[in-house]
Amino acid sequence: MTPSVSSTSSRRSFLTTTGTIAAASTVAASLTRADDVPAVHPGEDNTIRLALIGCGGRGSGAAVDALSVDNGPIQMVAMADVFERNLSYRAAALEGLGKVNGAGDGENAPNKFDVPPERRFIGFDAYKQAIDCLRPGDVAILTTPPGFRWVHYKYAIEKGVNVFMEKPVTVDAPTTARILELNELAKAKNLKVAVGLMCRHCKARKELFERIQDGEIGEINLLRAYRLAGVTASAAVEPMPEGENELAYQIKNFHGFLWLSGGAVSDFLIHNIDESCWMKNAWPVEATAVGGRHYRGNTIDQNFDSYAIEYTFEDGAKLLVDGRTVPGCYSEFASYAHGSKGLAVISTASHAPAKSRIYSGQRIQKDELVWAYPQPEPNPYQVEWDDFIAAIREDAPYNEVERGAMASLVTSMGRMAAHTGQRITLKQMQKHKHEFAPGIESLVLDGPSPLMPDANGKYPIPMPGLVKDREYA
Repeated sequence: MTPSVSSTSSRRSFLTTTGTIAAASTVAASLTRADDVPAVHPGEDNTIRLALIGCGGRGSGAAVDALSVDNGPIQMVAMADVFERNLSYRAAALEGLGKVNGAGDGENAPNKFDVPPERRFIGFDAYKQAIDCLRPGDVAILTTPPGFRWVHYKYAIEKGVNVFMEKPVTVDAPTTARILELNELAKAKNLKVAVGLMCRHCKARKELFERIQDGEIGEINLLRAYRLAGVTASAAVEPMPEGENELAYQIKNFHGFLWLSGGAVSDFLIHNIDESCWMKNAWPVEATAVGGRHYRGNTIDQNFDSYAIEYTFEDGAKLLVDGRTVPGCYSEFASYAHGSKGLAVISTASHAPAKSRIYSGQRIQKDELVWAYPQPEPNPYQVEWDDFIAAIREDAPYNEVERGAMASLVTSMGRMAAHTGQRITLKQMQKHKHEFAPGIESLVLDGPSPLMPDANGKYPIPMPGLVKDREYA
C-alpha cells in the first residue's frame, strides 16, 4: 500500500530529532550488514514456511489468514509462546484448518500445518527457536504483545526472514526510534515486512481515499473517530490471585499495562486513528486530551475508562477521537471525514466491512448519498496477507514499518496527552526518553516485571496535572 506522502519526512525528522537514536544505532550496528547476506527469496521448493510467535487470539487470526492465501504452497512449521496452554490450544485449532486447506487437491495434498511437538517452543527465548526453523525468505509472524516487537524483529532481521508484525509496532518513543533504525537494515536486506494495520488494504477505504484526494468532499477540516464499547479484552484487570507469577500475570492481561501494549488507547484506537490520518494524507503535529477512571471497583490496571483526544494537523484541521470501555453506555465504532463539499464515512461498524460512502452534505441521509462502495467487499484481514505473500513471491518492494511506527507514535502521543494533561507536540513525543520497559530483551519468567506493584498490590497510574513529564511515575 502507498504510504502517506508525509511518512518519509516524518521518519527522517524522527531519526534526527530523537534523543534515543544513538542507542538504537548501537543495536542496529550489531546486526549482520546487508552485503553479507544473499538475496532473500522462498526456498527452492517454492514453499513459504511460517513461524507463529505469539499464540493468542490475534496470532491465531493472522495464522488462519496466512494459511488461507491461495498463491502457491505455504506451510506453518513452528510455533512459540510464553505459555504452553496458549500454544496447545492454537495448535489444535490450526491443525484442523491445515487438513482442510491442504496445499493442492486430493487426499494426498500436503498439510498446511506441520508443527510436531519438537517444533513447539515455550518461554522467552522460544521466538529464537521458532525463527531458527525457517529459511531466509520464509515468514515470521510476530503477534506477541507489542512491547516485545523490536526484540523479535531484531532477531528476524539477523536470520534474513520476512516478517508480519501485528499493530501497534511500538508503545513509546524510544522503542519507536529503535525499530525504525532496525528497519533500515531490513530494507537493505530486501526483507518484506507487513504491519497489521489491515484497514490500509481495504478495497473500500482505498477507493474512498482516492476519491478524497481527487477533491470529491473538498478540503478536509474535521475528522471524527469513535470506539465506544463495554469492557474490552483485558483492559480492566482484577488483582493478581495469591501465588500467581507477577510477570506471567501481566502478560496474560497485557492490555492493562502500558509497557506491554500501550494500554487501551494504543491497542484499541490505533486503527481509527490510522485510517483517519490516511484520509487526511498527513500525520497530526500535536494533541491535547482528557480522560478518566470511573467505575473501577478493585481493578488495578493502568488504563483510563474513557479518552477524548483532539489532534491538530499542520494546516489546522482537527481529528477528534473518542474511546470508552464502560458497559451500559452508547456504543459506536466508526470514523468520518468532513470536507468543504461533503461528508465521507470512512468506516461504519468495527473494521470490516467498512461500507465507505460519500454524502453531498454533512448529514448521513439517503437523499444526500453520492457514492457507496458496492457490497460485499473483500475482507481486509485476508487482503493484507494476499498482498504480502504476493510481494514475497514477486520480489516486489514491500515494507510497512515506517507507516506502522508513525501510526503507533501518533497514537501514543494522544495517550500521553490524556495521561499527563498536557499539550504534546509530535516533536516533543519524538524526543521523549521514557522507555516503559528497558531491558525487556533480558526478561525471564521467574524474574521481576519491568512494572512492579506497591505493597498494596497497586500499580502506578497516570496522574494528569500532577505527573506532567511522563505517563506514570
